[in-house]
Amino acid sequence: MSWQKEYQSKLVSLEEAAGYIESGDTAFLSPMHGAPFQLANAIAERSDELMDVDILSGVELYPFKFLQSSDYLGKINYHSLFTGGARAYYKYGNVNCNSVNLSQFTNSVRDVYHVNTLIAEVSPPDENGYMSWGPGGTTTNGDIAEFAKKIIVQVNKHQPMVYGVKTLIHVSQVTCICEEDHEIVSMPDDVLSEQDKIIAKYILEEIPDGATIQLGLGNLTNAVGYGLMSKKNLSIHSEVFTNSMLKLYKAGVVNGNISCSFALGSKELHASITDERIQFMPLSIVNSPANVAKNPNMVAINACMMTDLTGQVCSESIGHYLYSSTGGQLDFVSGSWLAEGGINIMCLNSVNQKKDGTIVSNIMLNLPPGAAVTTPRSMVMNIVTEYGIARLKNRSIRERVSAMISIAHPDFREELRKDAVKAGLLPE
Repeated sequence: MSWQKEYQSKLVSLEEAAGYIESGDTAFLSPMHGAPFQLANAIAERSDELMDVDILSGVELYPFKFLQSSDYLGKINYHSLFTGGARAYYKYGNVNCNSVNLSQFTNSVRDVYHVNTLIAEVSPPDENGYMSWGPGGTTTNGDIAEFAKKIIVQVNKHQPMVYGVKTLIHVSQVTCICEEDHEIVSMPDDVLSEQDKIIAKYILEEIPDGATIQLGLGNLTNAVGYGLMSKKNLSIHSEVFTNSMLKLYKAGVVNGNISCSFALGSKELHASITDERIQFMPLSIVNSPANVAKNPNMVAINACMMTDLTGQVCSESIGHYLYSSTGGQLDFVSGSWLAEGGINIMCLNSVNQKKDGTIVSNIMLNLPPGAAVTTPRSMVMNIVTEYGIARLKNRSIRERVSAMISIAHPDFREELRKDAVKAGLLPE
């Protein structure tokens, strides 16, 4: 049978595709803009027919119906392995959060949750019958397809074809196919603040020509990305391929290898990633610290939310409130330690303005109760604010504390010094 005939034989309506989900299933829903949200909502419409269906995903960019009411509990239960838009629906009680190092994402899905079903959006087939997971599903779907018993796909003509390792699935490998088109979510850059640019300037001085770059998401890291235009012969090994990376690539600044797990950015970015030089791979490959360490002069740059005076880094929670997840930060921090000439850099604004207008320091004696330590102090090499760089690699506690106070906002330095003396971290 030709793949075209097999495609037609597996083609069903949206409602029929949703009908392949059965009570007791544990399904993985492709994350980010790889999620077939029409299909996910069609499954939600069947909730009264279902019991104990668990759906796993992460970095939610669509408002799935099963997040928006407690009525789905016990019928369709949702688990987020990297919280994104789902935080808006915590109050309904159907978001069960996890925090998994992205390098371990596949292992968690397979060995802990025992996923038996994959639900994903794909591109239309190429001339050989292969469909692409697109720039979001490449994170995980190629791995999960190897053990999922059911693979339900929604073909979307707007989903880009991307290339690399485990980025494609053949029509013959899927259980059923439905079709539903929609524009995938794009994320233009926000306007960079002067503080972002100042912090980026400090970081850029640490990056040599010929480096391999990892950037996390956010304004601070994007400011670094755009600032790299003055560098030469860069490579990219990063879980995310960003708008700034595309600009560096088009300008010839990045002329080495490009390895990434997903792309998230502007419409221009999504239209440009069909270039076969941009190699997509699952998180299990890209985020493996052992693979990160293979890159000489590996520079891992990640934003964080707050730190304590000894260099413990919180990047995922506000007290007990889980704002995101650990993600790939510790993966790349660990890999950079092992890489020849590798460095890691954490960046943050020195202060945060609360809703009532008061200013609080993001550098503090102790992290707030419940705040997650995303990266332990023993793994942090450098922390940067708009006031400079604290070099912490293998430094003593006293040296760390003094360095951290020096990059705090001037209005808080004396208070922090007194707190450190009182706590016995500094001599009187």
